[in-house]
Formats: sequence, C-alpha cells, structure tokens
Amino acid sequence: MWSTIIAVAGTLLGGALTGLLQFRGERAARAERRAEALRSALGELVAALGDHRRAMWHREDLRLKGASQEAVDAARAMSHVTRSAVTAPLVSVSVLEPSLAEVARKAALAAFDIRDADDLTVLAARREAAIVATDDLVDAAGRAMA
Repeated sequence: MWSTIIAVAGTLLGGALTGLLQFRGERAARAERRAEALRSALGELVAALGDHRRAMWHREDLRLKGASQEAVDAARAMSHVTRSAVTAPLVSVSVLEPSLAEVARKAALAAFDIRDADDLTVLAARREAAIVATDDLVDAAGRAMA
C-alpha cells in the first residue's frame, strides 16, 4: 500500500512540477515577446522622430529662406507623412511601457514644435530641443529595459 501512495504522490508532484516549469517558461516567453515588441516600437519611434525632425527642418528652412510656394507645399506634404508615421510607434511604446509614455510624448511634441519658427536661430534651437528630447527618450528606455 505504501508503494502505491508513494507512486501516486510522486506522480502528482511530478505533474505539479511540470506544470510550474511550463508556467514559468510561458511567462518568460511572454516577457521576452513584450520586450522585443518594445525594442521594435522604440526603434520605429526614434526613427520616425528623426525623419519628422528632418522633414520639419527642411520645410521651415525653405519657408524662412523664401523658397517657392510649390517647394514649401511639397515639403509640408512630406512633413505630414512623417508626422503620421510617429503615431503608431508612439502609442505602442506608451502601451508597452507606461513609464515611457510621458518622455515619448515630450519627444514627439518637441519634433512637432519645430514648425512656425520666426527665424533660422529659433529653428536651430527647436531642432536641438527635439534632438535632446529624443535622446532623453532613449536614455529613459535604456533605464526601463535594464
């Protein structure tokens, strides 16, 4: 009878251990998928912010230097495309890592705020502020993912 009890207990403990190990493995895999999604979204966001920052610089530089209306309109259309490209990765980063939501939003707003500069000095200052805000996002992401 004792051998039966030991066999049943061993089977139950083995099943419980297997279930626990499987659960921990699945949890680790989920965490890795989430971390990979965050890394991907951060990469996309930083790239989109850089693209938008460059597009806005070009657009405002043309406007301030008195380029043709056609050139300014074409640059404006491109800046609208690059601004739209910021939205999806910004939302993804904010959802995947809520601690980065505010710094990511500030980086996006800094890039968006490059427009309507009064002169080239203001334009350069806004561009620099947008670069610093993006760098702050990268630094915060590094700390969050460490």
